[in-house]
Amino acid sequence: MSQTFGRIIRQARKDKELSQRELAKLIGVDYTYLSKLENDHAGYPPSEDVIYKLALRLDLNEAELRHLAGRITPDDAKVFEALVKKYKEMPALLRRMRDNPEFTQKLIQETTQLKNEEK
Repeated sequence: MSQTFGRIIRQARKDKELSQRELAKLIGVDYTYLSKLENDHAGYPPSEDVIYKLALRLDLNEAELRHLAGRITPDDAKVFEALVKKYKEMPALLRRMRDNPEFTQKLIQETTQLKNEEK
């Protein structure tokens, strides 16, 4: 079974013997939101602040949590901003990738193949 953001924080919370209500109070969120996070049903990634507080309170790796939550690093955000400025078509490409998983998979395969051929 693969690790998810929710599974990791649930296990860490249980290891610390905290209830959802206790942890939610410690990090300043509603316990129902914490439940959604633990069940991977929040619908959107938690804020950087929530990730930081979870990592701090549960002694977890913040970078790993950020990655599992689907958040990009500040460095990645800078790269993304630079790409969008340079290539105005970038947002349209990303929307197409989001809406068409087959297109995305094909694009990744072709990119990987080209990368391997360059080696």
